[in-house]
Amino acid sequence: MTELHLWLRHEVRSTERRTPIVPSDARRLVDSGVTLTVEESPQRIFPIEEYEAAGCGVAPAGSWVSAPEDAVVLGLKELPDGPGELTHRHIFFGHAYKQQPGAETLLRRFAAGGGALLDLEYLVDDHGRRLAAFGFWAGYLGAALAVLQQRGRLLAPLTPTSKEELDVTLQPAAGDAEFTALVIGALGRSGRGARVAFHTAGIEPTCWDLAETRDLDRPALLAHDVMVNAVLATTPVPPFVREEDLDDPARRLRTLCDVTCDVGSPLNVLPVYDRTTDWTDPARRLRKEPPLDLIAIDNLPSLLPAESSTDFSSALVLQLLEFGVGGPWGRCLDRFHQACRELGIEGGEFRNV
Repeated sequence: MTELHLWLRHEVRSTERRTPIVPSDARRLVDSGVTLTVEESPQRIFPIEEYEAAGCGVAPAGSWVSAPEDAVVLGLKELPDGPGELTHRHIFFGHAYKQQPGAETLLRRFAAGGGALLDLEYLVDDHGRRLAAFGFWAGYLGAALAVLQQRGRLLAPLTPTSKEELDVTLQPAAGDAEFTALVIGALGRSGRGARVAFHTAGIEPTCWDLAETRDLDRPALLAHDVMVNAVLATTPVPPFVREEDLDDPARRLRTLCDVTCDVGSPLNVLPVYDRTTDWTDPARRLRKEPPLDLIAIDNLPSLLPAESSTDFSSALVLQLLEFGVGGPWGRCLDRFHQACRELGIEGGEFRNV
């Protein structure tokens, strides 16, 4: 591995408690010769002192903008609106390659500064499989919140917890009405997490994947009380739920959880809402009669920040130890260049990995 300076940034979203690298894996990187600078962050689940003890340098929150030019800035969620020119290589979930709102603006910021986006969603092996993902925990929490909403026990605002504490709340109680549940995308990481959460709650869900969605039985879908969408679409497909389905008098569906949250994208398989929900208002009513509630939170794993960060970090550190021009990181860079070309963005002197 070539000399690498990683700069772990503070997350600007107030509800983001996760980190892509936990202190024990930070120690592995430092021991391997990586220079790792960690920004202070009052909300990160692991305190800065644990990173200091692992041999990391410490910097103020938001100081990545003046980090050395060769530093690779590592994060999870969105960047702040400024600066307008991004000069560094950034590793995070950019959500910029499916025509999402703000995607073009972000890519133009990289073009203006000569930096590059190495999107974690596109860090894949030779067969296109994700090498580091939060999918299991996203699915787990999506199903867990749907269960609590259906049972009338979803409390707002949401607060981070542990899996042990969450599982206690999922146990059925006397007087709980039985209901049916459907997981679409059941064979993927998120779908597997959703299935585990439903089982913890004492529910055996119906499981659909590619075979069941190629010729969608929409009446059967609407006949379930709860649905969790865990499909990450990469090409346009007919929507699973349409506006007219919400007004179908035969609809039993009462709670809809969209783990994927592709709102605003032409690949969205649930084009029945125009904005995500959040920790303050986790469920939004789409129809009053019969009622239909939507849960669409785009950082679900942050509700179990320790467990989800530890899992993700254990996978990502292996890739960071092999950081270089080719392989998965080279594919990330190629995908970034492709996205820029598709938008006709030119003029940026994008660096190689």
